[in-house]
Amino acid sequence: MNGPWSIHIPAAADAARIARVHTDSWRETYSDVLDGRFFSDEAYARRLDFWTRYLAADPVPGRLAVVRHNGQILGFANAGAATGPDAEHGFPAARPLHLFSIYLLSAAHGTGSGRALLDAVLAHEPAQLWVLRGNDRAIAFYARNGFVLDGAEYTDSSDPNLVELRMVR
Repeated sequence: MNGPWSIHIPAAADAARIARVHTDSWRETYSDVLDGRFFSDEAYARRLDFWTRYLAADPVPGRLAVVRHNGQILGFANAGAATGPDAEHGFPAARPLHLFSIYLLSAAHGTGSGRALLDAVLAHEPAQLWVLRGNDRAIAFYARNGFVLDGAEYTDSSDPNLVELRMVR
C-alpha cells in the first residue's frame, strides 16, 4: 500500500465495502483453517445484511471505524459492550468493553493502520476480545497493544477448528 491512509467513521453507504473486507480478510487469513463457507457468497450476503442493519441503527450500537486508502476501505474495527453470546461465549465478561472485530486486507498489514483502528474504537480503555487459536500474527499484535491471554477458551460446537482464546487488558 503506497501513500497515506486515514481513519474514518463509516456511513451507511459503506456497508457493502465493509462486508467485502470482512469476507475477503477472512479468506486471506483463515483459508487454511476454516471451511470455505466462511468466505462464500452466502457469507458475504450475511455480512452485508449485518453491516447494513448495524449502520442504519440510530444510534449505531457500538464503535466502528474504517481505514481508507485512495478512497477504498481496506479494514475496519468494531467494539461495544461485552454482553451477548459473541462477547461472552459462555463466560462472564472480563471487561465491560469488547473488541468484536478488527480486520484488514493483507495489503494494509504492517502499515500501522491496524493500531490506529484499535485506538479509534478502544482508545486505552480496558477491554476483552476473542482470537482464533493459531492466529499468531493477531495474538502478537494484541500483545503489543497490552492484551494478555486470560485462560478462557471457547470451542465452537459446530466446528472443532474454531477454538477461540480470550485476551484482556
